[in-house]
Amino acid sequence: MHYRRFGKTNLHLSVFSLGTMRYLADVATAQQTIAKALELGINHIETARGYGKSEEYLGAAIANGLSLQRSQVHITSKISPTADADSMRRCIDESLTRLNIDYLDCLGIHGLNTWEHLEMVQAKDGCMQAVTEAISDGRVKHVGFSTHGSLELIQAAINTDLFAFVNLHYYYFWQRNAPAIQLATEKDMGVFIISPADKGGKLYTPPQTLKDLCQTFSPLELNYRFLLSDKRITTLSIGAANPKELIEPLQVADSNGELTSTEILTFQQLENHQQQVLGTEKCSQCYACLPCPENINIPEVLRLRNLAVAYDMKDYGQYRYGMFENAGHWFPGMKANRCTECGDCLPRCPEKLDIPNLLADTHEQLKGKSGRRLWG
Repeated sequence: MHYRRFGKTNLHLSVFSLGTMRYLADVATAQQTIAKALELGINHIETARGYGKSEEYLGAAIANGLSLQRSQVHITSKISPTADADSMRRCIDESLTRLNIDYLDCLGIHGLNTWEHLEMVQAKDGCMQAVTEAISDGRVKHVGFSTHGSLELIQAAINTDLFAFVNLHYYYFWQRNAPAIQLATEKDMGVFIISPADKGGKLYTPPQTLKDLCQTFSPLELNYRFLLSDKRITTLSIGAANPKELIEPLQVADSNGELTSTEILTFQQLENHQQQVLGTEKCSQCYACLPCPENINIPEVLRLRNLAVAYDMKDYGQYRYGMFENAGHWFPGMKANRCTECGDCLPRCPEKLDIPNLLADTHEQLKGKSGRRLWG
């Protein structure tokens, strides 16, 4: 296991962190997963008030012996932005009680996803007043934020200079947030990558087409290497539901150097294959088509189409497409069948894509079943 400095927090975190949204089967499984993670060198556990009983399960593990290693284990919990300081004070105290600890190494403002959320954290007498108090009295050591928001929103939040770290989405198959990572690095903020295996492409169960294109590597391994080779990134989340799910990711934990020539060639082959298959129907993700009058997230819809057509990542596409209209601000946008063919997007597309027809095709391929977030 390698460890990296988490920006201005000056904590040194393992390059993989245990995320706890999914270890919710029962207390025993949660404790076994935590114990195995620590045994394998993970020193950072991330939970949240909104993850069902996650805080309680971690607190039970701490009560049963994890407290003996507290100084070597860094704990992050996350709390959604609140409109007032009193609500945040109560939430912080409740989280500490559930976790059986006296302080949080890191507190993340959870789901800073909208401009209204940003206004809440910037309000003079808002939730950050309570966070500042908690830092002053030692109940919280460092504050950051997690986000599923737009690139522009993330950059604005970073530029408030209120935060020491950011948890955000960024993977090989979705690199939109690269400018935010660069800005966070310039601000000396820690960078935590959310769900690179699952949201990054359901890479635990990749389609055969993608496996074949990745040659001697697994798609999961390549995605981890893409991220770990970037020294701006501190740590990657593993959302293990049980101890066995830690094994495959951590086989890459010592491979944090620059990409090898073979890895670079494999990424190039992936790009070439996508271009060859999609041809003039490839969306290059410039986002010039937005805003859409029907609030369709056109770039994301067409990204899912890119992946489904080029790499047969249809299962992943259906999984993510099913979140539209079902996950609120965590995954905003309407489904592609809401398109009225108004044509507003067409003159803005530098590639002259037939966007209405591509949207219709995506909906037919990916409509599947509607989904929802695991926890609110």
